[in-house]
Amino acid sequence: MGKIRVAIAGVGNCASALVQGVFYYKDAPDDAFVPGVHKVRFGPYHISDIEFVAAFDVDARKVGKDLSEAIFAPPNCTTKFAEVPKLGVEVMFAPVLDGLGKHARQRVKVPENMEPVDVAEVLKEVKADVLVNFLPVGSYKATRYYANACLEAGTAFLNGIPEFIASDPERQKKFYERGLPVAGDDVQSQLGATVLHKTLIKLFVDRGLAVDESYQLNVGGNLDFRNMLDEERLKRKRISKTEAVAKMVPYDVPLRIGPSDFVKFLNDYKVAYIYIKGRNRGDNPVRVDVKLKVVDSPNSAGVVVDGIRALKIALDHGIAGPLIAISAYSFKHPPVHAPYQVAKERVERYIQDPVGTEKELREKYKGKGVYVP
Repeated sequence: MGKIRVAIAGVGNCASALVQGVFYYKDAPDDAFVPGVHKVRFGPYHISDIEFVAAFDVDARKVGKDLSEAIFAPPNCTTKFAEVPKLGVEVMFAPVLDGLGKHARQRVKVPENMEPVDVAEVLKEVKADVLVNFLPVGSYKATRYYANACLEAGTAFLNGIPEFIASDPERQKKFYERGLPVAGDDVQSQLGATVLHKTLIKLFVDRGLAVDESYQLNVGGNLDFRNMLDEERLKRKRISKTEAVAKMVPYDVPLRIGPSDFVKFLNDYKVAYIYIKGRNRGDNPVRVDVKLKVVDSPNSAGVVVDGIRALKIALDHGIAGPLIAISAYSFKHPPVHAPYQVAKERVERYIQDPVGTEKELREKYKGKGVYVP
């Protein structure tokens, strides 16, 4: 089926983990189990079929460098777990817009006297199949700039951050009318705080326990957590994470979910504290307290690999608009929420029958967060 030509917006830790992972598993057998991805071969596409053709950033320490070097440039701090050869892809300076919050600006050096590229023109030139959005949380205008560039260039869009594109019916309509697929929003890690939290909450519900209250508090030391010290940039992040858990309970529950603090020495480690208070038979109390510690960026990179391949399959089959199956599996704020097992089963069906699966799901959820003409 050939290669999947991928562009990246934001060459941070997540981009580093994504690029490294493609080379780490490039020789994995099709039937091998590898941590972090749904399958080595997702439909017709192997992990190694992902080819990086463009990258955009606003940090002078990355702009002008080959992508293979830029992924390890400061302030990136995730682990180095793979050797990446020179890729021949120069990181380009893109419009900053609202991509940098006041805390991120303390760590990012924007190039002086340099004109930003026209992203749509670059995407056309390199014939990108998919653009992955890894911009900082709170990049409202910048995310829409990249989404519009994809619409102009004919490129599918994977939205990895909590700006609502794939889950917004008006935006869905734009991608549908342009004949392009979109997946998102806000990447859900392979085993991150949100998927663990929603699975535990769903377990309470499925086993007949009442859920009275719950919180999820997260701390980390990468630039993303520094950026999220700005509460104004967190509005949609809190909505995204909270809705992912709330949708697992058929009644209202007091919830407090989201990033809590920046701890510099944690670097790319993320620590999550999950608390659930409930009741079993006779209203006797049940309480769950969980601590999760992971290297943050590699934890989400494999999910993005699956999303990229799902989008390319959609392109191959002429599927336009929001992808229901992969979005519920891989993102916190999809067009349609689903428990993990349901989402996984739908992805399996999508791999076997992408057109039939998406058609069925769109008819089922038409007008319920999903645009269908």
